[in-house]
Amino acid sequence: MQCVFVRQPAALGLGHAILCAEGLIGDEHFAVLLADDLLVGAVPVTKQMVDVYREHGCSVLAVQEVSIEQTRQYGVVKGQAVSDSLLSIETIVEKPLPKDAPSNLAVTGRYILSPNIFACIRNQPRGAGGEIQLTDGIAGLLATEQALAYRYQGTRYDCGSKLGFLQANVVLGEAHQDAGEDFRGWLAEHLATRNRA
Repeated sequence: MQCVFVRQPAALGLGHAILCAEGLIGDEHFAVLLADDLLVGAVPVTKQMVDVYREHGCSVLAVQEVSIEQTRQYGVVKGQAVSDSLLSIETIVEKPLPKDAPSNLAVTGRYILSPNIFACIRNQPRGAGGEIQLTDGIAGLLATEQALAYRYQGTRYDCGSKLGFLQANVVLGEAHQDAGEDFRGWLAEHLATRNRA
């Protein structure tokens, strides 16, 4: 495996960060995995999405239902059902207020994107928070290409929050192939000791 790093020179948004990698990607579809969203499935979620891409040949966004009050924290999509787990995206909005949200389907930090996204990002004005938003680039892409929202099979841990980070550590620690059994024993003993105190 070859690893190449590109530094984003200024914090101008996710769209800008992706634009910084254009020279590495060229004209191929590519995956984006946001590190603060940990998605765990029996079949890795990115593999699930690659399988969807191979079948449909277009951009794919991982989505999950959230409460309508949480829409202000996410990019939110609306579309027409293709199957139980897929929607053809018609609308995508970045961090809408609950009253303005087109649905409660939130994008969860995994994307497979067409290389045409680069031109869309480059030619858009700054969006929410004054940043160059990936969501706005995807909205531009929808004018010429299909993109699918995929309800993945798995669990999401929001590692951008303290609680989500701690939950992910406990769940993955318990499941760890080498240390899981010892960790489960320690955790049970630790909780029992705290409950007796």
